[in-house]
Amino acid sequence: TISIAIGGIIGAVVNFSLNRNWTFRAKGFRYENSFNKQLLKFVLVVLNSIFLKSSGTYLITTFLHLDYKISRVFVDLIVSIGLNYTLQKYWVFKNIK
Repeated sequence: TISIAIGGIIGAVVNFSLNRNWTFRAKGFRYENSFNKQLLKFVLVVLNSIFLKSSGTYLITTFLHLDYKISRVFVDLIVSIGLNYTLQKYWVFKNIK
């Protein structure tokens, strides 16, 4: 659980930089929000992600008695695709013309 949180923090720093400057940056568009607003929104998304991944992995492993690796992959896929990608694309790094 602790390693998931530490990995999430380190990954967040790299993730913010790559997503802001490469992934969600479209030519001819500018961001709706300033760097500080994006960073705040990003931190909120990451904190929720870390909490959901850590607690979800723990709960599934403990109560469903699944192997930790299976629980981790399952929870990470759901949180990463369902929450992180969606919120980063449409809320954190929203582009306008």
